[in-house]
Amino acid sequence: MKKAFQHSISVAMAFLVLFSTFSFTVDKHFCGSFLVDKAIFSEAKTCGMEMETSTEDSCCTNEKLAIEGQDELKHQFDSLDLDQQVFLAGFAYSYIFIFEDYSKEITPFKDYSPPLLVSDIQLEDQVFLI
Repeated sequence: MKKAFQHSISVAMAFLVLFSTFSFTVDKHFCGSFLVDKAIFSEAKTCGMEMETSTEDSCCTNEKLAIEGQDELKHQFDSLDLDQQVFLAGFAYSYIFIFEDYSKEITPFKDYSPPLLVSDIQLEDQVFLI
């Protein structure tokens, strides 16, 4: 269960890094106020009407939306101030010990034998639990 959870988190983090660095362009072609075509990664198809050179008389418009991804992924540990470094070190240290396995019972006295009983002390002192 623990391994499956760890693998699924690793895959999710890999996709997160992939999509944060991913950049793409959305191209839209409008004829009047109607959307004729939109395309991702390529140019949108036109409505068939030739766009005139003057933008004042043309009924068709093109819109381009460029979404840039993150370029720098490597962060320097030296650029953090002392408080941030102490927090990260403490967080990492405490996070490591969250997943320790305590499933088997630890008995620290398993190598020692109990003392020998010479006589039953409860019978001698006549102390009984009721």
